[in-house]
Amino acid sequence: TLWENLANTAARVPDKTSMVFYGTEITFAEAHDTAERIAGWLEAEAGVRPGDRVAVYSQNCPQYVMACYAILRAGGVVVPVNPMNLAEEVRHMLADSGAVAIFCAQDLAAHMLGALDGTPVRKAVMIHYADYLREATDLAIPSFLTDEATVPADPRCVLWADTLAASHEPSAYAQTTDDLAFLPYTSGSTGRSKGCRHTNGTTIHALRAMYEWFGVTGDDVVLAVAPMFHVVGLQGCMNAPLKYGATIVIVPRWDRDVVSQLIERYRITAWPAVPTMAIDLLANPDLGKYDISSIRLMFGGGIAMPEAVAAKLKALCGISFLEGYGLTETMAPGTANPVQKPLAQCGGVPVFNTDMKIVDPNTLADLPAGEVGEILLSGPQILLGYWNRPDADAGSFVQLDGQRFFRTGDLGRVDDEGYVFIVDRIKRMINASGFKVWPTEVEAMLYKHPAVEEACVIASKDPKRGETVKAIVVLRHDAGEVSEEDFIAWARGQMAAYKVPRLVQFVDKLPKSGSGKVLWRQLQEEENAGR
Repeated sequence: TLWENLANTAARVPDKTSMVFYGTEITFAEAHDTAERIAGWLEAEAGVRPGDRVAVYSQNCPQYVMACYAILRAGGVVVPVNPMNLAEEVRHMLADSGAVAIFCAQDLAAHMLGALDGTPVRKAVMIHYADYLREATDLAIPSFLTDEATVPADPRCVLWADTLAASHEPSAYAQTTDDLAFLPYTSGSTGRSKGCRHTNGTTIHALRAMYEWFGVTGDDVVLAVAPMFHVVGLQGCMNAPLKYGATIVIVPRWDRDVVSQLIERYRITAWPAVPTMAIDLLANPDLGKYDISSIRLMFGGGIAMPEAVAAKLKALCGISFLEGYGLTETMAPGTANPVQKPLAQCGGVPVFNTDMKIVDPNTLADLPAGEVGEILLSGPQILLGYWNRPDADAGSFVQLDGQRFFRTGDLGRVDDEGYVFIVDRIKRMINASGFKVWPTEVEAMLYKHPAVEEACVIASKDPKRGETVKAIVVLRHDAGEVSEEDFIAWARGQMAAYKVPRLVQFVDKLPKSGSGKVLWRQLQEEENAGR
């Protein structure tokens, strides 16, 4: 189980540094012992019993890791909550999951307090980040990390330090591989987010697939800046390092200068990355001040890596960005690029023990290489099903040739070697004069332009074509003058005429989710409202 992973590592290398937080170091022994004591408190004071759900609502910090493992030690199920969520979204997750307790960082206390009514939450443990800022540091620390420790007047609230001081012992550990461990919520293309039922078994298979595929070991120093509520951060920056005994360097909020300093100072070797963060780091005009050459491995998914950014990464670190494809439902990787033979802007091939099909979304008939269809995945990392949503389960799983496959709702095609290229969400297609245009495919081609830092493609209403293609583009800081006309003329040489953006809007930045994905739906809704 996940708890046994931490217990085994703490027994094997108790004095090794597990976590670094702005210069403060926490050993595996301290992480283990802290989680044990908090687990005892959860049982004694919050009444947590095996199978109970407990939420964690915080930025990345040492307490995030120890809270998750305290919940697992008590036999509970972790519900990771996006720290960008506001009260109404938090209430949905607490009520839907039936969470009996929550760990909440004090910068989010107001949203949490606004979410508790009408939920079964009995206790709220307040995380004070500065508890683990024990060493002086020259790094720029965000102000919210250094606020005074405060406890809301609500009687349900208690300080993290007080739960530790109570020194409760947990009861005997009795969880198994098949017990639920995590209930992460989908961002969901449609409607309210859904909880994904992941066991110790599905979670451990996925983290092993990630680290053993990419060759990450206990000797690596891992940059933990991908948000831990999201499956890439949860697995690559928390669960896997605790199993393998790797040190993680925790960053609660993206800051490219601080990250560059940390890479140089701690000789960080592995980065489970959100591509938008890597893009921003490499776009920094001051990057030359820092030595980031220790990074030997950078992997992630979510959006395609722009060609110019990939070339800069190769020049600075001698490595390729290894793209993969996965979902909350697969607890991170379903497919990934082989280290020995990666392809750019490609999801790679199925990871260990995973089968993939590309099928006609309507008939579920297999499609040949080169044809676009729905991606289906089958493997031991697939969720058991959604939380209390038999209706969603019915539409999400199919039996084909005696095997259970998950319908991803994503479109893709495979090449002759079995590499999958993600085309788009089924629901995101643009219909331009009857031609199907997949925004992700157009974005990948726009990333070939040397001046493009980021791009998002949406549909714009058009009286003749029904819909036409619009590109919203962030230019690199050193791009110079680029006009809409020049950009469209360049695009004509890159793609079929019906895919070429007819409209181009240059912006300073694109809106992003907590996991760093571009919020294309928000941009699409703004476009629809403006016309």
